[in-house]
Amino acid sequence: MFGIGMPEILIILAVALIVIGPKKLPDLAKTLGKAFGEFKRSINEIKETVEVEPELEKKLKSEENSKEKNESE
Repeated sequence: MFGIGMPEILIILAVALIVIGPKKLPDLAKTLGKAFGEFKRSINEIKETVEVEPELEKKLKSEENSKEKNESE
């Protein structure tokens, strides 16, 4: 995970506990969790959009080709 091991994570958590305080730390963790979840959902939506567009283009091109063939006959 980004080259961060357990000792580094413990140091980060200890500093966060000292700086933020024990009362606000759970709220901060909850907020960060929600933000990361929303970010992940947004990325997945973007991936789906990018994957669907080429399929729609192929479908439209095949429909155009079939119309051109029908008109030429």
